[in-house]
Amino acid sequence: MHYFNYRHNDLYCDDVKVEDIIREVGTPAFIYSKRTAIEHFRKLDAAFKGFDHTICYSIKANSNLALCHAMAEEGCGADIVSGGELFRALKAGFDSQKIVYAGVGKTASEIKYALESNIFMFNVESLPEAKLIDQIALSMNKKAKVSIRVNPDVNPHTHAYITTGKKENKFGINFHSAPEFYRSLREMKGLDVVGIHLHIGSQILTPEPYVDAIRRGTSLIKKLKDIEIDLSVMNIGGGLGIIYKDENPMTAREFADAVIPVLEDRQCCKLILEPGRHIAGNAGILVTQVTYIKQTPVKKFAIVDAGMNDLIRPCLYNAYHEIQPVHKDSKREIHDIDVVGPICESSDFFAKDRALPEVYSGELLAIMSAGAYGFTMASNYNSRPRAVEVLVEGDSWRVVRRRETWEDLINGETI
Repeated sequence: MHYFNYRHNDLYCDDVKVEDIIREVGTPAFIYSKRTAIEHFRKLDAAFKGFDHTICYSIKANSNLALCHAMAEEGCGADIVSGGELFRALKAGFDSQKIVYAGVGKTASEIKYALESNIFMFNVESLPEAKLIDQIALSMNKKAKVSIRVNPDVNPHTHAYITTGKKENKFGINFHSAPEFYRSLREMKGLDVVGIHLHIGSQILTPEPYVDAIRRGTSLIKKLKDIEIDLSVMNIGGGLGIIYKDENPMTAREFADAVIPVLEDRQCCKLILEPGRHIAGNAGILVTQVTYIKQTPVKKFAIVDAGMNDLIRPCLYNAYHEIQPVHKDSKREIHDIDVVGPICESSDFFAKDRALPEVYSGELLAIMSAGAYGFTMASNYNSRPRAVEVLVEGDSWRVVRRRETWEDLINGETI
């Protein structure tokens, strides 16, 4: 579901013509549909209506303050993985008691900042981390709520780089070692051990991996009750997939219908979900202009002004993103072409041997499904300023992050 559609052959975001935005802000440009993001959140929230739950938007997917603020206004919580994301979450207006803090490498200063900010809970990944949180909490006369991230060794059937719940991954506590781990944390006076965290990966298309993980999680909860450890929170992470090409991902309702029956002891267990891509992925596009058409004896290239520094997913994961002309012309013939950026790397591409209507120098192309892990993974590689970000709401739009300048590139540097 998204609100990027053609009207009279022109691409619109909600009720705004994309070309009109680009005429004022230039390219490359990320354009976000506020309506798309909010409706994805509302559908997921409605699917779990009647079940005690909190949806914590995963800020790493898209951390733009305006988009985050829109989520906070909806009553959404935040899933964070760094002190910087906590800073953003608070600035965006998220309720601190709806913030959960994950990640394997929390530092002492980040833990202290989170405790000072009165966040809801830490997702603990290791014994050294638990000891550090305990030590800092005691020094501050506080008690830190924690869930233990347990690695259920479930295959989510997604890309290897975004699988997080298998035994060989760096995340979480080994499933079979978990009872002993919970026992050891019970002795730490600065911790209030309240839950279990089961995040297993990203871009997951079917509910079965979640069902498997939850079954393992509920069996562990029963074992813990036998040793008088009662948990009140189950966090099943995020990772719900979206359509990039021809995927058939589960809907929010299908997801809820599959997992709710497996969640046992529902009267005493609060559910936390951490969607990111599901909310933001199809809410954004990256618009780029074709700089040159280059023909070689074996290839035809459309060289565009966006690069892997703007959207690294095709380079990093060989990920597919649909590419559409901002102005559609049905009379053009279809040709195979590589869409590539200006970066001095052979991996700088958006599409290879892609069948597209004939492309000309100067025209605008929209790289679809770029709302998640686009700008948040962008860099200044090749000393390229990062793109402008625009938020569209109905028939109006505004710049929510200005385009960087060359001066921005050297901000903070000295000779």
